[in-house]
Amino acid sequence: MDGSGRRALVTGAAGFIGSHLVEALIRDNWSVRCFVRYDSAGTLGFIDTFPAAIRESLDIRRADLLDENAVDSAAEGVDTIFHLGARISIPYSYASPRDNFMVNAVGTLNVLEAARNNRVRRIVHTSTSEVFGSAQIIPMSETHPLNAQSPYAGSKIAADKLVQSYHRSFDVPAVTVRPFNTFGPRQSPRAVISAIIQQALRGDRIRLGALTPRRDMTFVADTVAGFQRAAIAEGVEGMEFNLGTGEDVSIGELVERILKAMDLDIPVETDEARIRPANSEVSRLCSDNRLARERLGWTPATPLDEGLAGTIAWWRDNQDRFPGTGYAT
Repeated sequence: MDGSGRRALVTGAAGFIGSHLVEALIRDNWSVRCFVRYDSAGTLGFIDTFPAAIRESLDIRRADLLDENAVDSAAEGVDTIFHLGARISIPYSYASPRDNFMVNAVGTLNVLEAARNNRVRRIVHTSTSEVFGSAQIIPMSETHPLNAQSPYAGSKIAADKLVQSYHRSFDVPAVTVRPFNTFGPRQSPRAVISAIIQQALRGDRIRLGALTPRRDMTFVADTVAGFQRAAIAEGVEGMEFNLGTGEDVSIGELVERILKAMDLDIPVETDEARIRPANSEVSRLCSDNRLARERLGWTPATPLDEGLAGTIAWWRDNQDRFPGTGYAT
């Protein structure tokens, strides 16, 4: 997917998926501008871990998605925007729903305005399978009903609909990708696979919420490939694409597979603090990815156990990367 001559803006570039996407774009000869949330320490998240040659090739913009002037300035001169910047923690959305909504919905509005003002060639917007809520139909296609079961899901539905409206009202050339439970190296223990691995490496027990929910786990390299395909595919403006494997696994099964891969026998306990409110728990997510296969030429390539092995290996070398508190908000 050679990107020679193309210039991308990546919001959320310092985060889990964003940093993997930045690396992939650089490998494929894109020029990359990174939009990174400012902090007083001047840190750049996972960008700080890149080799010097990659870091020095990046155009870094430290700002906030709620600063519409900064977003507009960052979009000047780019042909593609990959919009990944967001508040992504469901527990945090319970604690601070207004901030969650402002960043996810109003931040997306600012990105859309910037894309419109600067006449970008393509904007790839990041949705989430959480917008569907618990599966009503298996597998879940792009036409599955939307059902917000958390403030986070509500904010992402709002963002998705803003993208849809800007395409229909102003011809903004937007494509929406909907990752299903991406996992892999660099993911914080906010997410269940990293939480299991982190606790297994650091303690004599694993504390989790519900073990029965089922998820469609997609390795980060495959998700990133879906973003890249969505940026270059012809005739897909205005469309939405599920990025998932089409297979689901329960949280309990994930624990068993991870502990087997780590050759550990550790008890699993229920932590009530990690149980979602009853009507907010999403019981099952399982994608229908046929549209992405047909229109983007995208196919997930990493088997679950292979992805788990790579993630475990990363955590063995990076145990101090995150606080040892299990789920982070």
